[in-house]
Amino acid sequence: MAEVASPDLASTAALAADATSLAFPDPVLLAAAANSASSPAAYPGFAAAKPTVPEAWGAEPESPGSPFPPPPAAWTVPQPRLSWPLSPVPVVTKYFDAPETPYGAGHRGVDLAAVPGQEVLAADAGVVVFAGLVAGRPVISVDHDGGLRTTYEPVSPEVAAGDQVFRGQVLGTVLAGHPSCAVAACLHWGVRRGEEYVDPLSLTGEVGEYRLKPWGAGP
Repeated sequence: MAEVASPDLASTAALAADATSLAFPDPVLLAAAANSASSPAAYPGFAAAKPTVPEAWGAEPESPGSPFPPPPAAWTVPQPRLSWPLSPVPVVTKYFDAPETPYGAGHRGVDLAAVPGQEVLAADAGVVVFAGLVAGRPVISVDHDGGLRTTYEPVSPEVAAGDQVFRGQVLGTVLAGHPSCAVAACLHWGVRRGEEYVDPLSLTGEVGEYRLKPWGAGP
């Protein structure tokens, strides 16, 4: 009877390791194989494709040497309809209070804390339509696109009627003496759209002061 050779333990262990690697492949080796297969060297004549961003994102063309396009441009903040007539942004000492009738009581603008001699700036580009005295108070009025008119008082003018001004241009300087001003000087700033007075703060992106008025009699 022929003698059967006993199996070599080292060979048996190697066979078992090969079987295990086939049943449970090493993820590290799989990843390396995938990378090598997708490289240009693995497929001569073909370049590896670069990841792209959908055109709907509005991405700009790819920059040289970068596999990714630049990110979409940041959103821009829209400019308020009007800018502040004082810089820095002043404290509001008295808020807008719309009159109930065209000639009724109210506060047709806002009062802004200032100092005597502080520069007054045009809230938007426009044309100066008045620079003079109204009831003894020095006033400047500027017409803007969209039917807006801004007024500034009391102001010592550095412009004259008919002058074209740009947004932020110096119109004059604040004078002391505005009625009911609790600080050294106040600038009264008013805005009209046609014949209607509107709250200037609503056009700067700020929130004005709101008051609830009692309901009138009747339905």
